[in-house]
Amino acid sequence: MANILIVDDSPTELYQLKAMLEKHGHSVLTAENGADGVALCRAEHPDAVLMDIVMPGLNGFQATRQLSKGNDTSHIPVVIVTTKDQETDRVWGMRQGAKDYLTKPIREETLLKTLGNVLETESA
Repeated sequence: MANILIVDDSPTELYQLKAMLEKHGHSVLTAENGADGVALCRAEHPDAVLMDIVMPGLNGFQATRQLSKGNDTSHIPVVIVTTKDQETDRVWGMRQGAKDYLTKPIREETLLKTLGNVLETESA
């Protein structure tokens, strides 16, 4: 299965997303802010990243932009996972290079389907 990086400053969200993914055989890395997420992504090259937006320091939009524009990370799909559900946020997130945009709370089936789609697209 895939190696997924979750970047979220909420311990509860990290726990819930990690549990969902591990239950389905994925391995999971976690980071609690955007800067650590970018650094970990560059070091570990996960198959995909789940990125929160509202975090201290480097926010999810900024981190997504860095990853999608980076020579060593642009091939890694980023899925934004956030409570921000305005259409302008969704459009902005996609313009930063995200492959998809999900709003919390996330249903397990939706998360797995979205991950499957972005992983399939990247390997094609």
